[in-house]
Amino acid sequence: MNKYWGLLFVILVSISCKHDKPVLKEPVVKQMASIVPDKPVLKQFGFNLDEFTVQLDTVKNGDSFGELMLQNKVDYPKIAKITQEFKDTFDVRRIRVGKPYLILKSKDTTEAAQVFIYENDPINYTVVDLRDTVKAYRDKKEVTYVEREASGVIETSLSQAILDQGIDYTLTNSLSEVYAWTIDFFRLQKGDKFKIIYKEKYINDSIYAGAGEIEAAYFEHSGRPIYAFAYENDSLKNIVDYFDEEANNLRRTFLRAPVQFSRISSRYNLKRKIRYYGNKVRAHMGTDYAAPRGTPILATADGTVTESTRRGGNGKYVKIRHNATYSTQYLHMSKQNVKRGAYVRQGDVIGWIGMTGNTSGPHVCYRFWRNGKQVDPLKEELPLAEPLDETLQPDYFNYVNPIKDQLDCMEYPESPIEEDILAEDLASAEK
Repeated sequence: MNKYWGLLFVILVSISCKHDKPVLKEPVVKQMASIVPDKPVLKQFGFNLDEFTVQLDTVKNGDSFGELMLQNKVDYPKIAKITQEFKDTFDVRRIRVGKPYLILKSKDTTEAAQVFIYENDPINYTVVDLRDTVKAYRDKKEVTYVEREASGVIETSLSQAILDQGIDYTLTNSLSEVYAWTIDFFRLQKGDKFKIIYKEKYINDSIYAGAGEIEAAYFEHSGRPIYAFAYENDSLKNIVDYFDEEANNLRRTFLRAPVQFSRISSRYNLKRKIRYYGNKVRAHMGTDYAAPRGTPILATADGTVTESTRRGGNGKYVKIRHNATYSTQYLHMSKQNVKRGAYVRQGDVIGWIGMTGNTSGPHVCYRFWRNGKQVDPLKEELPLAEPLDETLQPDYFNYVNPIKDQLDCMEYPESPIEEDILAEDLASAEK
């Protein structure tokens, strides 16, 4: 009888959590390719395709913009003009193998190219108009957004929990960026849970074009619940941050790590023995993050690059001064992406993982200074970013409260064991 009343309670709670927004239970079939029908539609990319002979193809090994144009009867002066005058809009050296393109040709006997359209990605494209005065410009396809919900329980990893739900893998990175300052993603535990509300992008209402930004999330890590709501806290600068249910900014002035989804291979240790120096005790005053060669290294906070060079066992490295108190350094890069004196923003790619200097494998050694002294960044109580202005908080709470209710009412996917227990409870209730 107790089981019966427990089951009835669960049903009543489920009914109370129903909301107006529909939840699609089945994963959406996703088409990543950009498709042009065999019979051109009347208008596409801003052109009436019926007025041209249309050639659809993809960039192949050995293809160059110049050769493609010459093959389609575009003369050298026009090719040179595009190459020299429009490199900021369309850098012909950067066309990539596998990218789709269209050539719109005249319908006369010459079939000379009139327009070249290069698809940068499923949404954005570049048009090179070869008619009359040559010009080049960028544009994008019309996109519709559909709200989605997803949830999961971590058994092995966050990425696997995302994949198990049949949703876009890029949400793994998006979720890690939302909680980059508050959750150590190198130490997720079995049983950690998440819920997310996000939008999917579609072209022509049917062709999947990727997941948009996460609008709201809930993450339960080690039993600690953390809400996150995207909110524009500076309309003049279009700055969107994530805040919790009490309007606290989730962002801190420093990222927890300079590399996404790597592992800590060696911690800050003043008594570590290093084989490069005869297995003698030599202080390791950094934190090593192992990752494949070429993995982007991110600036953990805003600041000015004070060094970008190569020196001894450090190999190629970058050092950044963030303010009068904090500086950071990133060692063993394969290549730097910034120069001395440059100003960088948090999350900017400042270089790539390598093995320069004294290192036995690809990694970045991350060093952290406070008041001129190297300290362990994992033990630092990093300062918080600015909280949401009090004048914005009433509107913020009006906006997020119904979204919080939506998150609270979302259910986690049931495991096979849970389904068996529920079946047993139903059978007992019938008796």
